[in-house]
Amino acid sequence: MESTPRVTVVGGGLAGLVAARHLAGGGLDVTVLEREETVGGRVRTVERDGYRFDRGFQVLFTAYPAVRQELDLKALDLRRFAPGATIARPNHRSTLADPRREPRALPATLFNLDVSTGDKFRALELWWDLRSADPAEIFSGDDESIAQYLRDRGFSDRFLENFVGPFYGGITLDRSLSTSKRVFEYTFRTLARGATAVPAAGMGAIPRQLADRARAAGATIETGVDVESVSRADGTEDAATVSTADGERASDAVVVATDPPTARELTGVDAIPTDARACVTQYYRLPGEAEIGADRRLLLNAGDEGPNHVVPHSAVAPEYAPDGETLLSATYLGDREESDAELAALTRETLESWFPERVFDDFERLHTDRINFAQFDQPPGIHERLPDARDPDGPVYLAGDYTQWSSIQGAMDSGREAARAVIEDLSG
Repeated sequence: MESTPRVTVVGGGLAGLVAARHLAGGGLDVTVLEREETVGGRVRTVERDGYRFDRGFQVLFTAYPAVRQELDLKALDLRRFAPGATIARPNHRSTLADPRREPRALPATLFNLDVSTGDKFRALELWWDLRSADPAEIFSGDDESIAQYLRDRGFSDRFLENFVGPFYGGITLDRSLSTSKRVFEYTFRTLARGATAVPAAGMGAIPRQLADRARAAGATIETGVDVESVSRADGTEDAATVSTADGERASDAVVVATDPPTARELTGVDAIPTDARACVTQYYRLPGEAEIGADRRLLLNAGDEGPNHVVPHSAVAPEYAPDGETLLSATYLGDREESDAELAALTRETLESWFPERVFDDFERLHTDRINFAQFDQPPGIHERLPDARDPDGPVYLAGDYTQWSSIQGAMDSGREAARAVIEDLSG
């Protein structure tokens, strides 16, 4: 009687958990090894004193195909952002929203002087063109930067500076818009077709649900296990060895689903991208249920100083703060040399300039995340150079957004693709 093939998944982030679920569902003996004490990878939530702090500014796009395939969105009890954003600069705020989805915002959007009438019509035309685009075809064909792509379509520099730069700075961590236009097209289409949301229990609820589904399918998840190396087993091309501080584990296949630098170190695949986009996200408290005029929308910084954007978390998800308290966050792009206190002071100054009618003497810094590798850099043309799930030597596979594109969609879909490759190869 043949034994059930054993598969080790290295890494308990979104890609690894999705891979584990599908591998176990395919009848394989699956063990996930995660070096942290909890699963999640880059998607985590810290809970402290009644507050919830996601690791950096993270949201869930409900229209991502992989999200709809892999998650029970109803069970996540989502809290949705209002469509659009508030454009802010000193002594000025304006609303730009999608009137198709929020009719009451139509007057504010129509009379928004930060965006010209021509750019509003061009945005509508872009939505019309992308709404029916095939997601699979977006990452093929010619490529260019987001900035050049939008200029080619006639958008003004003012629109790019006031809205697209800070808005996509939050998505790509690249306010200069030098990222591949493919990321813009995919996310723009996704935003037009679904909601932007967070689970009531924080973004960490997403990997917890994926872990529960992997266990229900039969996978074992071990946390606090640091994998030191992955290699082909001696004397065979059909097995691999995973080395940890506690010894070696033999497997018929190994799926490496770690962060990009670790995956490159473990597999030796040079095509894994390691040029990073960094950010710093800080969380702040205001006593009482403070109204800062954002109406569940992102506050985009159209000025030259301060954070890229500010998020009214407790307005979107009251569960992120104790009753009667207000929780905000601000995200700064790149590595910042300022201290945590200096960044908090800059955020306060920025808010005071945006809301001159309000006093921020009660503004308090609660939590700071400095994330050196938040995303891999995605310049035009990079997606043709990304590795495939089968690129490592021997029975070793890759699962991670770096095999597709930097996003929750890319991570989850890569896990499914890695599992498909393993099952196909082991059954062959």
